[in-house]
Amino acid sequence: MIREVARRTQKGWPAIIVLGMAYAIFEEAFTTQSLFNPNYLHLHLLRPAYIPSLGISAWWTLWMLNVHPIWSIATPIALIEASVPQRARTPWLGRLGFTITAILFILGAVMSTLMSLKQDPFIASHLQLASAAVVCIALIAAALTLPASRPPATTQGWIPSPLLTGVFALALGSILEVIPSSWSWLAFLSMLICDLLALVVVWRWSRDTGWNLRNQLALAAGAALAYGWHSFFQQPVVPAAVLVVRIGNAVFLLAAVWLIWFAAKRCQALTTLN
Repeated sequence: MIREVARRTQKGWPAIIVLGMAYAIFEEAFTTQSLFNPNYLHLHLLRPAYIPSLGISAWWTLWMLNVHPIWSIATPIALIEASVPQRARTPWLGRLGFTITAILFILGAVMSTLMSLKQDPFIASHLQLASAAVVCIALIAAALTLPASRPPATTQGWIPSPLLTGVFALALGSILEVIPSSWSWLAFLSMLICDLLALVVVWRWSRDTGWNLRNQLALAAGAALAYGWHSFFQQPVVPAAVLVVRIGNAVFLLAAVWLIWFAAKRCQALTTLN
């Protein structure tokens, strides 16, 4: 849905990221309520960088505003767009397809919310939920009022090769993954610095005429691989056999590597034809 809205309105990647932030607020404030629940999955996620007046953790909130826009939304969109390079910038759904997708999204959100409430009957305060709704609506409005994206018109200078672009994304994504929550406000500040660095660097590179779909794929590949390798060091939050979990990690990481390879071949084939 996010990709379709961004491509139909020609708002491009800025809209995808901002709508991804709106999705993060929607899921974590309403579906799981992890932004407000001090005992969500017994993980005590609100302790680091806690803000008593808001009842939230600055660290956890910022982390969710990284996880969902980058890994839940932007990375899979970039990987699949690179897999069909001829249609990477065009809408893919008609009116019926978009309607069905919206209905499935709503049903999924309702079912996830009911499952969360069955597991933990915690309900955030009316003020917290209302504030989250205002932020979510404001982000959606901001995304829809962004100017239409235009292809780069001039050469600004040096931009990295796709390989170096991927290494940059892998390095920065890995740093985000390993920042310990025990650093509290320092963890929040470290994430914020990484976010600002990524925003400035990618904005600068993407304004150059040399920036293309292969660079976009490289960013997504680096992000996906960072998430993939870190999964092997992440402890499951629900009881599970360690071997089964690690086999699952390996299967999904190998699937991601295959998808990256497939998309790279498609992009290369399009470049050769052009």
